[in-house]
Amino acid sequence: MILGLTISQFTTLHVVLSFIGIASGLIALPAFAAGRWMPRTTLLFLATTLATTLTGFLFPITAFTPALGVGMLSTAILAVALAALYVYGLKGRARPVYAISATIGLYLNLFVLIVQAFLKIPALNDLAPDGNEPPFLAAQGALFLAAILLGWQATRRRPLAS
Repeated sequence: MILGLTISQFTTLHVVLSFIGIASGLIALPAFAAGRWMPRTTLLFLATTLATTLTGFLFPITAFTPALGVGMLSTAILAVALAALYVYGLKGRARPVYAISATIGLYLNLFVLIVQAFLKIPALNDLAPDGNEPPFLAAQGALFLAAILLGWQATRRRPLAS
């Protein structure tokens, strides 16, 4: 039991939080990059992405794994994004710091989604059972390029409109 939930229930909660974080991030960050500010969607993105990361640490851990490393990195990155937004109000250098850190936070969540999809979806697993075959690498490469493009667009100076 974790937080009073069975492992299966807790896993479902963790995955739902992740999907909400991904969906809201895919709305909030492109809007931010276009100069539109969506405070509620941004809060939802940051809160659920952080909750996803933190709930990941509550699973039984027996050894250091890549997932644990990604979680630690994600926690640090999200702390930077939250500080840039809520402590520094996106003023001065806080704006590009937020843009980059929030983009990396979304990227890491999507990175894990692709890893899990190739592990859990039989058709994808058949294409890349070891996680180093061309379909998996192509998916991760496309995600990486998209994240770089989004981050670059988000760091460009544009006035934010509500």
